[in-house]
Parts: sequence; structure tokens; C-alpha cells
Amino acid sequence: MNYEELYTALQPQEKSVKDRLTQLQKLFKAVGKETESGDVKSLARDLGAMAETAELLSAALKEINDTVSGFDTREYFENGEFAEQMLAICEEKGVDVRGEFPVYEMFPYRVKLDAENQDIYLDRKKVQCMRPQSFVDTVKAGQEKLNKASFNALTFASELSDAYDMAVLKLNKRPESDIYLTSLYKFLAPMSRFRKDYDQQSYAFDLARLYAVRDDIGETKNGRKIQFGPSRKSSKAIRILDGDGKEQYLATIRFYKEGAEE
Repeated sequence: MNYEELYTALQPQEKSVKDRLTQLQKLFKAVGKETESGDVKSLARDLGAMAETAELLSAALKEINDTVSGFDTREYFENGEFAEQMLAICEEKGVDVRGEFPVYEMFPYRVKLDAENQDIYLDRKKVQCMRPQSFVDTVKAGQEKLNKASFNALTFASELSDAYDMAVLKLNKRPESDIYLTSLYKFLAPMSRFRKDYDQQSYAFDLARLYAVRDDIGETKNGRKIQFGPSRKSSKAIRILDGDGKEQYLATIRFYKEGAEE
């Protein structure tokens, strides 16, 4: 049984619980009025009806519990059915995903499936979710929120150029040389506690936003242009999604003065 089958089985059972609760609430109100007015005959009748309804509610809850207990969460993860459904829903909802079990990238998020404990990690955060559709909705909502967040491309470009200048000195590079973006990250977040607050996925997301508007900002605050570049070393490339949702692989960056492109 996959989760959608479980979800379908639970719907009528949950409705039964809801109906019993509604009936109990209605009877409770009636009992209150009867107690106030002194209508003991009706009170005795409705108290009996409440007891019967409570028994029916208990039975409905047990039915739900039995259904849930019969769902083998470990097997659902270990046999790959959760991952298979998750990928299918990503395709259906237009969520870009790369990787293979148990680690995936849903830019800019990193997703890890822990089959042994039936846990999902969205970056470092554990997400309690057994329904692939719900999890993908969470990812998509997060992506939309990130894309709507304010971003000062010029400020980020200038901060990046400062880190670039430091890297040029530390790595003994010539001015305006290409420098790997993966190397530059270490200069932006030199200490481990900084990298916790600003991880490589966040860095990649900021690069993607800068890449999308690189031509619009023209120059950094110190008057230099930006040029991204590729690399034959795939391990050095950072995968991003551009403004059109197409994947790009950025490996290097250089900051240069106009007229010094060659």
C-alpha cells in the first residue's frame, strides 16, 4: 500500500469520526439546556444517546488506528515507492529535481531520504511527512517564497567581488583571472559557523539570482563587470536554474574593468 491508497482508505473513516463528533457536540448542547431548564426526562434520554455515540466514536477511532497501523512505513521507503511517487509528482508540478536515491536536489534545496528511520531532510531540517504530494507542495511553496524574497543583486555582486579580490591574493592569481566559484565560497563564509547560516545551496541560489540579472546591473560598485565561466571539471561546477527555469552549470567567475576582457 502506498500513501495515496492509505489516504483514500482513511477519508470515509475520518468522516465517520467527524460525524460522531458533530453529533456529540449537538447532544452536549442539548444536555446543557435540559440541565438548566430541569427537563430531566430529556436529559436522561440525551445522556444515553451521548454514551451510545461515544461508543460509536471509539469504534471509528479504532478503525482509523487499525488502518494506520497496517501501513508499513519502513517498507514504503525501503522499496523505493515513496521516492518513485515523489519524482512523479515533481514532474507533474514542474519541480525541477536531480539526483538519485537517497539524495536529490530540488534547487536550491537538498533532499535526503532516510529509509531506515523513515525521515526526510530538507537541507538540514527534518520534515515529518509520509505523503509525497504534501512534501512536494512544501518544496514548491518554499521555492516560490525564496523567488519572491527581496534580493539586492548589486550588493551581492559587490560582496562577491570583495571575496574575489581576497582570493586573488591568497591563491596567488593574476588580477582578473578566472576563479572557481567553489573556492570563492570559502572566502565568503570562511568559518564553519558562518557556513551553517549560509550553506552552499544558499550560495548557489544567490548566484542564480545574480546570473539572471548580471547584464542588468552592468557593473559592481567599484566599476567592474562580471563574467561567469564553465569548466571541464564537473566537480567544480555549481548547478543552478536560470530565470527561465533552465539548468546552467557555473564554474568560474572573474571581475574585470571594461576593455580588459582578453
